[in-house]
Amino acid sequence: MNEKKENVIVNGFFWRFAERCGVQLISAVVSILLARILTPDDYGKVALVTVFNNIMYVLLDCGIGTALVQKKEVDELDYSSAFFFSIVISFVLYGGMFVAAPYLAAFYNDPSMTPIFRGISLTVAVCGIKTIQQAHVTRNMKFQYFFYSAFAGAIVSTILGLGLAYMGFGVWALVVQQVSNITVDTLVLWKLSSWRPKMEFWQHLKGLLSYGWKLLASSLSSVIYNNLRSLIIGKMYTSADLAYYNQGDNLTYNIASSVDTSIESVLFPVMSSLQDDRAQVKNMTRRSIKTCTYIIAPVMMSTAFCAEPLVRLILTEKWLPCVLFLRVFCLGYACWPIITANLNAAKAVGRSDLYLKCQLLNEGVCILLLLATFRVSVEAIAYGMLITNVVTQILDAQLNKKLIGYGYLEQMRDILPTLLLAAGAGLCMYLVIFLHLPDLLAVIIQVVVGLGIYLTGSAILELDTFEYFKDVLAPSIRQKLKR
Repeated sequence: MNEKKENVIVNGFFWRFAERCGVQLISAVVSILLARILTPDDYGKVALVTVFNNIMYVLLDCGIGTALVQKKEVDELDYSSAFFFSIVISFVLYGGMFVAAPYLAAFYNDPSMTPIFRGISLTVAVCGIKTIQQAHVTRNMKFQYFFYSAFAGAIVSTILGLGLAYMGFGVWALVVQQVSNITVDTLVLWKLSSWRPKMEFWQHLKGLLSYGWKLLASSLSSVIYNNLRSLIIGKMYTSADLAYYNQGDNLTYNIASSVDTSIESVLFPVMSSLQDDRAQVKNMTRRSIKTCTYIIAPVMMSTAFCAEPLVRLILTEKWLPCVLFLRVFCLGYACWPIITANLNAAKAVGRSDLYLKCQLLNEGVCILLLLATFRVSVEAIAYGMLITNVVTQILDAQLNKKLIGYGYLEQMRDILPTLLLAAGAGLCMYLVIFLHLPDLLAVIIQVVVGLGIYLTGSAILELDTFEYFKDVLAPSIRQKLKR
């Protein structure tokens, strides 16, 4: 990879990682404070509504945003056509949810959820305005815009959410937090970006949809499947059960996605520009998997081994039932980079058809696991999700073995030393629990012990990714911070 391309990637990664980590840190602090004020039942209600919102987000994008980034040549007609199409779809979706809200609330035997459905779904209408602007910023690698807009949204929503929670507005603190976050984020992004739609559209929409519909079908099946668990738990069990399940998932997902999204969103447009050079795509996919795993694996392993004192310290005793779910999801997300990097490579080389086939195969297998576990218990559903991640890794890697010659066994050989070192560091952190120290002191010691063992082990074993961070990324980031 030439030096110019390397600088583009490092620069993009710096801003994307700063944005993701900064926003997730704010979100984590706010979530902790809100969780200490509000009840699990409040969180359970919002989690149910979020399921339907996630489905609408996928329908809204239609794969067009990804198509705009992947396409070799894009002009103003492409962007304008996609923008006005997105606006129409967003308002149709919100109108449908507004009408359907009372019926969905009745399905869950809780009429009070009707205004909650209608309130949170406003985020979908706002996303219709943001989606194409976001694709334009991504394609042009202006990731600093995401940093500023996301921070503005996080800060404003934090003030509003916490203020309403302290004033006793309950679940509505969560609703206002979500709506204000996406609204401010969108406004700032539009203010920073120079692109504006032109009143010329529809002409190029067909070409974008021909690529995007396959991603839409894949994403839609994926989001329905991933959220099906929440729908089933919310219907068959209690709102509190759903809140514990989702809290365990969200705490781990936010950490994993911060790193993964930072790297993948930067590499995708670069890989798309090099899509005809399969050797380059393979090298970048390998670097993505190794780099993401090196960061995510120790965090996931450490969180799994230290889950109980961590939850008791930051969320209080009332959230202890989420500890088991937190541990299960930590193990699942430790190898998540394999899944996302493989699918990203397939999208980058323009094979959205294979991407769709692979996703449908994954979900077919995983639906069988859900059917086998959903009547047993919520815990059984979580364990089924863990098995699902393993199956998905293998199937997605086989897809890339055909496309770029990078199969599952080769990928596992690349990251196995990192996984074993992370597991060893996590186990040493777990032993601190037997000292019976206060939670705060125990967590501090665990972090110091785990970080020390992981970094020392990386240096002794001379892990490739450790050397990459030390010799390539660290100097570039230090130089950028000085500027």
